[in-house]
Amino acid sequence: MVTEPRTVADVLRALRSTPWLMLGRRWNYKSAVLSSLTRAAVFFCVNLTAGLDGAAGAAATEFVFRLATSGFYGALTQSFRHVEPRWQGQLAALLIVPAAGHSLELLVHWLRGTPELTASLAASISFTALSTVFHLFAMQRGVLIVGEGQRTLLEDLRSLPSVVTAFLRQAVRASAGTCL
Repeated sequence: MVTEPRTVADVLRALRSTPWLMLGRRWNYKSAVLSSLTRAAVFFCVNLTAGLDGAAGAAATEFVFRLATSGFYGALTQSFRHVEPRWQGQLAALLIVPAAGHSLELLVHWLRGTPELTASLAASISFTALSTVFHLFAMQRGVLIVGEGQRTLLEDLRSLPSVVTAFLRQAVRASAGTCL
C-alpha cells in the first residue's frame, strides 16, 4: 500500500522526486476519455461562429490534445485528493493543473489557428475551474481514480449522479453560508 501525500508540500516533493510514479504510472485514463469528449464539444460550440470546418478543426485539435494530456492532469489532480486541510488541496489543484494545461493548450491552438482562440480558452479555463473542483470532490470519494481502490469507468459513471448531487448540495450549503 502506497502512502498518499497529506500536505501540498508532500505532493510537490513527491512530484519532484518521483514524477513517473506520481504522473506516469497513475496516468488517469478516465480523465483522458471524459475530458477529451467534453472539451472537444466545448471547442466545437464556441467555434461554430467561424463555420462548421473551423468548429470541427478546433474540436478535433482539442480532442487529440486532451486525449494525450488529460491523463497526466487527472493524475495530478488525484495526487491532491488526500491533502489536509482539504481547501489547501483544492487551491493547489486549482492553481497548478490549469497553469500546466492551459499554457500548452494556448500554444497548440495558436499554432493550429483556432478561429475563436480567446473565447475558446476562456470557456476552457472556466470549464477547468469547475471540473477540477468536481473531479477532486469525486476523487476524494473514490470515484474517477486509478490505481489502488479504483473501480471500472462504467462503475464510476453509474456513481456520478449521486456524486453530482452531493457536489451540488455542498455548493448550495457553501453559498448559503456565505450569504448569511
